[in-house]
Amino acid sequence: MTEIVRLHAVPNQRVMDPEPLWREVLGQRLRALRSRRGETLTETAERAGISPQYLSEIERGLKDPSSEVLAAVAGALGATLIDLTSQVTGDLRSYAFGAPQISGHQALLLAA
Repeated sequence: MTEIVRLHAVPNQRVMDPEPLWREVLGQRLRALRSRRGETLTETAERAGISPQYLSEIERGLKDPSSEVLAAVAGALGATLIDLTSQVTGDLRSYAFGAPQISGHQALLLAA
């Protein structure tokens, strides 16, 4: 596992927390979308063809799912792979302006 090392800050420069990992932001997006739909891990995982335990690990940012698994989970949640990856990319881009938060509106956009 790679260790993140903080460098000493230049005076008057804002110190930022380590950048979140793709899998962490992805997991937050998936959990928000699933929660917004009022579904359990078991219901979503069953439709996606994966175990609830694996979906839980993905949502907690512990696993990097393959593109096939990611497409299956997105589809089970009524979203497309491109919608989901665009939202995660946007969250990562916005990190420089503060920690991204997933709003209800953004989760609904994924479901559209």
